[in-house]
Amino acid sequence: MSETNSRTETREPQYQCCIDLQQKQGLTSLGLMSNYMWHNDPRHLAFLLSRYKFVAKMLSGKEHVLEVGCADAFGTRVVLQEVRKLTAVDFDPVFVKDANSRMDERWKFTCRVHDMIEKPFDGTFDGAYALDVLEHIPKEQEHRFVSNIAASLTAPGVLMLGSPSLQSQAYASAASKAGHVNCKDAAGLKTFLSTFFHNVFIFSMNDEVVHTGYYPMAQYLFALACSKRT
Repeated sequence: MSETNSRTETREPQYQCCIDLQQKQGLTSLGLMSNYMWHNDPRHLAFLLSRYKFVAKMLSGKEHVLEVGCADAFGTRVVLQEVRKLTAVDFDPVFVKDANSRMDERWKFTCRVHDMIEKPFDGTFDGAYALDVLEHIPKEQEHRFVSNIAASLTAPGVLMLGSPSLQSQAYASAASKAGHVNCKDAAGLKTFLSTFFHNVFIFSMNDEVVHTGYYPMAQYLFALACSKRT
């Protein structure tokens, strides 16, 4: 066996922690959806994690945050770094089972099956977010979807929604278009959320960069909504 294959210590000692962690608990696996991204469109993982990082910074310091539509929850721990407690829900049991099977004790959060269109989730939260979910909600059900999220928020609670822009759909793949039944432009997103919140702020996003640039050129839109209407 060659020296390269038999080596169990890194040449630079500060990286030995990588080997130690591997020997202690093995290598971490990707989730169902993130694994598919890694095999088919690796750069999309960078976009995904950038979205979660923006949410994490906007919700930093919150006591209990609700993630709606977590899928395999691969990016959830990025938000968990900034908040005290996090609960994630998804309507698909397959993804919830996958997320729970990979739960790390150090980054533990509650992950449960729940359909937000049916009813609010039990509990009280001072922050909530849904990334890449709204565009999958049929227009006739969008009011109920957001209303149920808002019902679980405290009065000063904050909601963040992230969704591909309506303009971006001209360049979307056939697979994306099949599931994207409710994309909005910036004005439409702000008007819609203003039904539930007094203050709604819209941000543009292109690839991994969030900015306040020209909305029609944004690939992705973020809405930050606060001050719930009663």
